Amino acid sequence: MHKPKAFSPHVLLTVISMCLPLAANATTAPTPGVAAADSQAIFSSLATAQPEWAANGMVSSQEALATAVGVDMLRQGGNAVDAAVAVGFALAITLPRAGNIGGGGFMLYHSPKQNLSTAIDYREMAPARAHKTLFQDEQGNVDSNLSKYHGLAVGVPGTVAGFEMALNKYGTMTLAQVIAPAIKLAEEGILVTPDLANSLAGLKDRMQQWPSTARIFYKADGSPYQAGDLLVQPELAASLKRIAKLGSKGFYEGETADKLVAAVNQAGGIMTPEDMKNYRAVERKPVEGSYRGHRVLSMPPPSSGGVHIIEMLNVLEHFPLRDTGFNSAQTLHLMAETMKLAYADRSEYLGDPDFYPVPVAQLTDKNYAARLAAAIDPNKARASAEIRPGELLHYESPQTTHYSVIDRWGNAVSNTYTLNFSYGSGLVAEGTGILLNNEMDDFSAKPGVPNGFGLVGGDANSVEGGKRPLSSMSPTIVLDGNQPWLVTGSPGGSRIINTTLQMIVSTVDFGLNVAEASAAPRIHHQWLPDELRVERSLSPDTIELLKAKGHNVQIKNAMGATQSIMKTDSGLYGSSDPRRSGSSTQGY
Repeated sequence: MHKPKAFSPHVLLTVISMCLPLAANATTAPTPGVAAADSQAIFSSLATAQPEWAANGMVSSQEALATAVGVDMLRQGGNAVDAAVAVGFALAITLPRAGNIGGGGFMLYHSPKQNLSTAIDYREMAPARAHKTLFQDEQGNVDSNLSKYHGLAVGVPGTVAGFEMALNKYGTMTLAQVIAPAIKLAEEGILVTPDLANSLAGLKDRMQQWPSTARIFYKADGSPYQAGDLLVQPELAASLKRIAKLGSKGFYEGETADKLVAAVNQAGGIMTPEDMKNYRAVERKPVEGSYRGHRVLSMPPPSSGGVHIIEMLNVLEHFPLRDTGFNSAQTLHLMAETMKLAYADRSEYLGDPDFYPVPVAQLTDKNYAARLAAAIDPNKARASAEIRPGELLHYESPQTTHYSVIDRWGNAVSNTYTLNFSYGSGLVAEGTGILLNNEMDDFSAKPGVPNGFGLVGGDANSVEGGKRPLSSMSPTIVLDGNQPWLVTGSPGGSRIINTTLQMIVSTVDFGLNVAEASAAPRIHHQWLPDELRVERSLSPDTIELLKAKGHNVQIKNAMGATQSIMKTDSGLYGSSDPRRSGSSTQGY
């Protein structure tokens, strides 16, 4: 294992923020940024950047104000969970396209002193009346608009319940304390950043179809807010105050719940007050593996991320990546072939464990990985059409946001949550200021039919009342012994799993520091479609070598937006991904 480069503790580097073009997909308007021809030079220059350093605690998130809120909680004596919950509520105001209280997600927590690792699942749930053919017409054809831009697209939100559970069980501060900064930001307003202005302008047509949304996020004449304008959200502040006063009951029951249900049903949905009242967050055991001497903790199902990160790491252990070289054609070939196998398994075996017996132990078994590794040709790409989900022995979104926190006691939180598409369904529930998710699209509307991110699923992830849709969110903590060593995760829809995998491989196998790993060019293969997606910053020579091995290489825009912290002997080093403007890593 390479030892990541460290830097002098007296250096505090302001995190580099810039706009690189975002991944082009149905959910995100590209962010104006540097010319494509310049991206190789930019990534090359970032390779020598120093990460942010801190001695006591650190927060890395996709938005600077929210990061500052978390650091302030740590300064006040709060622990990592206190800070994480405060960041999560703040992002609902400062990063509305992904930060939320109308969506859901996953929180991974590790406490070395307590020798405790736990995963809090606050993924959205399908309304009770949901059923397998909910998004199909009478002929059995899938109507994707129903699962994306309709009241039926909205799952019962889980964020508030998840944050309350985390705070009550593992935090030290009250809900009123950690939510107070978010209330202030909503009441007094925030200055619109270039990133927020660009995203609202790019999605104007979709957002303005809902008058309740247009009234908040666009000016009276319908024009978008410009960078530097003040955005005030008094209705959202009132909703947050009800939560601060009443806890989760102030969200799942009473005025807020009634307004959410009314908005969903007016848009054609089937949600009931009982669906809201019956929502529960679930505490689960993290999925755990090992990779070249490190313990790897990640999110269990209904996230597919943790299972497949460990599955892929188990496969990659069979190859001498350090010898083949960082981001060499040979290394990337081996990684791409491994990715295909894992995503094929995802299509067959992953779903909500409360409804389906997900074979976690078999998929993360090192003997199974050895069989997969033996099937990889080191010199030639295998066509996806030839790959099927593996035969197990004894078988029984890209608008998401991630943040990482480590406190002075070494407690670590890795949290990923989302509305699914950018701004979710785009629907703000009238009178609440709350943007609602469109997470129902993460179910498999019909076996073999891809969802909004091109992912194919089967019966394990079919629509069913009370069920949680499968997710790619992959909050991950890598341990050195019992101490957090790397806390990481990313948004990016179907690309989240592979983005997180590459952060681990870059630091463990090649000794990159957290800033270098964050900036390095990325690849992605998800089995179907059969294409190897690469960032345009990857060397043209490497791309040609990959093509020579038989890969269908597609050069596309930047992938992911990792927010990562690494703990070293000299202190904490963190880095926000340069692919998203406005991100910030701060410590104290």
